[in-house]
Amino acid sequence: MPDVGWGFIGASTIAREHMVAAVRAQPGHDVVAVASARRERAEAFAAEHGIARAYDSVHALLADQAVKAVYVSTTNERHCEQVLAAAAAGKHVLCEKPLALSVDDAQRMVAACRDAGVVMATNHHLRNAATHRKLRELVAQGAIGRPLYARVFHAVHLRPLVQGWRIDRPQAGGGAILDIVVHDADVLRFVFQAEPVRALAMCQSGVMAREGIEDGAMAVFELDNGVLAQVHAAFTVPHAGTGIEIHGDRGSLIGRGVMTAHPVGDVLLRDAQGEHAVPVVHENLYAGGVARFSEAMRGAGRPAATGEDGVRSLAAALAVAEACRTGASAPAGVHMRPLSDAA
Repeated sequence: MPDVGWGFIGASTIAREHMVAAVRAQPGHDVVAVASARRERAEAFAAEHGIARAYDSVHALLADQAVKAVYVSTTNERHCEQVLAAAAAGKHVLCEKPLALSVDDAQRMVAACRDAGVVMATNHHLRNAATHRKLRELVAQGAIGRPLYARVFHAVHLRPLVQGWRIDRPQAGGGAILDIVVHDADVLRFVFQAEPVRALAMCQSGVMAREGIEDGAMAVFELDNGVLAQVHAAFTVPHAGTGIEIHGDRGSLIGRGVMTAHPVGDVLLRDAQGEHAVPVVHENLYAGGVARFSEAMRGAGRPAATGEDGVRSLAAALAVAEACRTGASAPAGVHMRPLSDAA
C-alpha cells in the first residue's frame, strides 16, 4: 500500500494527461481509486492507468479507507458539493480551478476543510512554472524598478477533445472567463504579490461557444499596488502564442510561451544595459504542484495555491464576468470572512 493513496473524483482529460503521473512522481504516493458518474468511464480510466478500484459515486470513493487525499476535476458546478463531502470524510483536497461558481460557495469549501483539519489547495498549475516563479522573484528584487503595467496573452484554440461543456453548458460554468481568465488573475496575484481591486472588461461570444457563453474576453485589472494589467483570453485563436509582459520604471520582463501546462518558455529582461535572457530551470508544473501539496499534508509547507488563493482568483474572474455583463467596472477583491462566518 502507498503511504498516501489518492482518489480521483472525475475521470477527466487533465487527470489523464497530467495528474496521474504527477501523483506517481511523489515517493510513497499512488492513485488507488477513481470515481465517475458513469461506471464504465471510471472502469475504463482505471484500466488505462492501472488503478485498483473504480466507483460510480463520490460517496463510495470517500468511504474507501485507502484514500487519504482526493483530486477533484469534475465540471465546475460540482466542485462545491464534492469538496464539502471530502472534507466531511476527512480527506485532503486538491481541487481544480475555479473552485466554484460563486465566491460564497468557494468560501464554504475553504471553511469546511479548515474545520475538518484537512489541507485544501487549488490546482492553479501556472504558479509552479519556473518562468513564473522567476518573474515573481525578479519583480520582488526590483529588477525592473517600480512595476507599473502588465499584459497577459492567453488567447488559444480550445482543442476539440476538451470543448464539450466548456462551450455549450452555461450551468456547468463553461466559458473562457472561468477557464482561462481565472488562471490569468491568479498569475497576476502570484507574480506581483498583490490583489486585484477592480476590473473593466468586454467579452465576445458565438465564434466557438453557444448558449450565450463567452469564448473570448479582454479585461483590465487594477491591482492594489497600482499596477494596471491587461488580459486577453480566448478559446478561438490558433496561432497567437502566449506570454506575459511586465513593465516597470527601470525595465521590462518578457515571458514568452509561458501560459501553458507544459514546462517551456523563456524569460527576457530589458533594461538600460539592453536585452538578455534570464536562466530558468524548468520543472513539470503538475508534479511540482503535487509535491508542494504533499509537503503541506506532512505539515512541512504550504500548497502552491491555497484554497484562499482559489477564492481570491475566482473573485477576480467573476468581476470580469460582471463587468462584461454591465459594461461598468466591477470590484474584484473579496473579503475573506472569518471561519465562524464562512461555514
